[in-house]
Amino acid sequence: MRIVLDTNVIVAAFAARGLCAEVFEVCVSSHILVTSEHILAEVNSAFLKKVKLPKEIVHDITDYLRDRAEIVKPDLIDDSVCRDKHDLPIIGTATKGNADFIVTGDADLLALKSYRGIAIMTPWELWNRLR
Repeated sequence: MRIVLDTNVIVAAFAARGLCAEVFEVCVSSHILVTSEHILAEVNSAFLKKVKLPKEIVHDITDYLRDRAEIVKPDLIDDSVCRDKHDLPIIGTATKGNADFIVTGDADLLALKSYRGIAIMTPWELWNRLR
């Protein structure tokens, strides 16, 4: 399966051991992780500003993501698709990458449930589906 992990899931996967870390490991080892420079930039910013990791560690994490994921340029998505325009590049990454799933904790994305056949779900929902 082809899976887009939203920024919040990736940050949680590296910041704490738990469900997001498990989901990330399964996605990397058994599926195709699809991402974009937009998501990588958000991850980079979150680690530097919110988690306050040193730049060297953040650089290592983003390099790891680049090595493990297929990077695509997001499709442009109409503003009317989602109530938060900041989520449009996440949807665009999924459409461009022919993803099967978007995994997120973002309520605005989750409210959509799906977009053009791409299921939008929480890490817990994906975890249950993969078991």
